[in-house]
Formats: sequence, C-alpha cells, structure tokens
Amino acid sequence: MKRIKKYYLPLAVVVIAGAMFFSGLSVVDIFYRIKDDAGMIIAQDVILLRDAFHRIHKDCIIVDFDAHKNPINFLNVEKFTGSEVGPMNLVHPEKWNGPYLPVNPTMYHIAYQVISTKKGYFVTPGDGVVLPNKKVVGTDIVLDKKSDIAKMMRDPESLLYKGNPLAARLDIGTPTNLRFFLNDDDEL
Repeated sequence: MKRIKKYYLPLAVVVIAGAMFFSGLSVVDIFYRIKDDAGMIIAQDVILLRDAFHRIHKDCIIVDFDAHKNPINFLNVEKFTGSEVGPMNLVHPEKWNGPYLPVNPTMYHIAYQVISTKKGYFVTPGDGVVLPNKKVVGTDIVLDKKSDIAKMMRDPESLLYKGNPLAARLDIGTPTNLRFFLNDDDEL
C-alpha cells in the first residue's frame, strides 16, 4: 500500500502536465482554425455577393452606386419604391426579384462593401475587418478610388489568402459604357 501511495504524486503531476500540454495544443489549434475559417468565409462571401450583384444586373441593370464605399446591407430587400435600393441605382427597378439573399453577410458584424474605383466596382470586406494576414481593411489596406484592387487580389500581403481572393470584381460595366445595355427608350 505504501508503494502505491508514493507513486500518486508523480503520477498526478504527469497527468496534469499532459492535460495542460494537450489543452495548450487545442487552444493553438482553435486560434489557427479561426484564422483559417475567417479567410475561407470571406472568400466564399465575396463570391456569393458578386453572384447576387450579377443576378441583379441581369434583372435590373445596375447604373452605379452612390459613393466610393457602399455598405452591402440591402440584398435582403423584397420590395422598394423608386430606382434606388440602398446605395445602388437601377435602370429597371420594376424587375427587382428580391430578396437576392435571405441575410446580408457580415464579417465580425461588419458589412461587406462595394468599392468604386477607376477600374470598376469590387466587393470587399468592410472597413475594420481584420484579415487572416493581420491587416485591417481601411487602415492597413486602403481601399479608395485609386486602389488597384485587382492587383491586391493577387497579393498575400493584401487581399489574397491561401490562393483565394478576399475581394471580387463586379462585371457590371461603368456609367460611360452602360448605354450598351440600355434600350433606345431608357434614360440614364
């Protein structure tokens, strides 16, 4: 009996140390997965949003957006009046088949945004989102009219994560070439 008691303390120490080691590994694994999951979620969300805007453009023809940075918080709208829904202006608002998404996706409760640049429109994470590369959108990664977002989408230090772009180009044209999509009786 005394032999067994003298092994209790070393055995308890080994068990506790092992449990702490595996707990530490679990915590590290969780933090890594959160980073990995965030990058993959952003990549999937921007594709989902891009596809929704392309459906809207096919149905209604998107003319433009009100500002250089436009929060995406209106794709769950079923009906509206006028030619504008959120910051988006439409040629044929009567053809709206919304809602285009049941819920507007966010990252860390921050809405995604449409950025207007000289090279077109892009869907990006919203200002304040911390990307997997630890860069903050709007602070470390500045998105404005002069930004080359297409180039940023190929840069792992910017808007690329594990080969997946964290932004998406909207193929909806620009106001100057929009006339191609309009009928003769439509006005800009």
